[in-house]
Amino acid sequence: MNILDQLIDALRVLPGVGPKSAQRMAYHLLQHNRSGAQRLGLSLEQALSQLQHCARCNSFTEAEICERCSNTQRDPSLLCVVEMPADLAVMEQTHSYGGLYYVLMGRISPLDGIGPRELQLDKLIERASDGVVREVILATNFTNEGEATAHYVGEVLRSRGIKVSRIARGVPVGGELEHTDIGTLAQAMVERRKL
Repeated sequence: MNILDQLIDALRVLPGVGPKSAQRMAYHLLQHNRSGAQRLGLSLEQALSQLQHCARCNSFTEAEICERCSNTQRDPSLLCVVEMPADLAVMEQTHSYGGLYYVLMGRISPLDGIGPRELQLDKLIERASDGVVREVILATNFTNEGEATAHYVGEVLRSRGIKVSRIARGVPVGGELEHTDIGTLAQAMVERRKL
């Protein structure tokens, strides 16, 4: 395999990038943005050599404990569980949560061979059982795998006497009922709250 084919093949490891997209990216980087390609290569090399998982939240960091986990202004009694670092970033953008996090780095997906052991859920259980955490908020995605993950984690934590909650779902802010899908509307009705 020649160098160009190796580059195209390497780009295909990215999610959603097929052979044609990888080929277009490779040609673009080589023909129109060599400096961008060099920055990309250097950044990727630095990330691989310098980033590690935070010992507390499992997200990526340069230090043993990330800045968020070291922040004494955050509420250590609340622990929000998310699937991926991108989910943590979105939660932070809401400015509505002041606790700490735990990032699973995936979700239970038996069809993909990912079970509780592959997600290292024992680390989450140890963290949630540290005597400081009062409530674990499950903020996994509302996909079949995310729901299965939330159910499994919730059962395990509740069996250890830990308070567990799940983020709500329903009609989006500013949404109109006639444009809301039936499943979302049905779930909003089930999860309605008292005023």
